[in-house]
Amino acid sequence: MNVRKTDAFIADIERQFQWYLDHAPGDVADRYLDAVAAASRLLGHHPRLGPPGRFTHPRLRDWRFFVVARPFHKHVLFYEITGDDVVLRRAMHGHRDLPRRLLQPPGAA
Repeated sequence: MNVRKTDAFIADIERQFQWYLDHAPGDVADRYLDAVAAASRLLGHHPRLGPPGRFTHPRLRDWRFFVVARPFHKHVLFYEITGDDVVLRRAMHGHRDLPRRLLQPPGAA
């Protein structure tokens, strides 16, 4: 399947990458990008690997989720399968108020 990244997904990844650049030692930021890229490729080959999110909001109802590999396993990719595409919608820390945060634009408090 094709993997497409929404602007919101890209913004989420860029924000987290910048946070790692500012706060983490060494090559953590680059390893984060590598882990997200690997997860994205895996979802392209196995789109149903991530379970349904079971969100009740109509915009989120068909979204699935996939946890990024260790040591970034607290970060979650949210995506939707549409036709022949895996559409990566958002990426964020799994300990957030997810239904509310997923509906907000990237960077909202």
